[in-house]
Amino acid sequence: MAWIYSGKLYDSEFQAGCLAARMREEGFILSKRSPRYVYVFKTKTGRYGVKCMW
Repeated sequence: MAWIYSGKLYDSEFQAGCLAARMREEGFILSKRSPRYVYVFKTKTGRYGVKCMW
């Protein structure tokens, strides 16, 4: 299995964390399953993103 990265990077860890929490709670809108793992990651430039694995 491979990681799936969200298409947007955020300036704060809080914003990325909110998206990660929403993905854990609701999953993607078009998916019937919730992701198994959801993580917030930090890029080398200091921005934050969300990655998940089903």
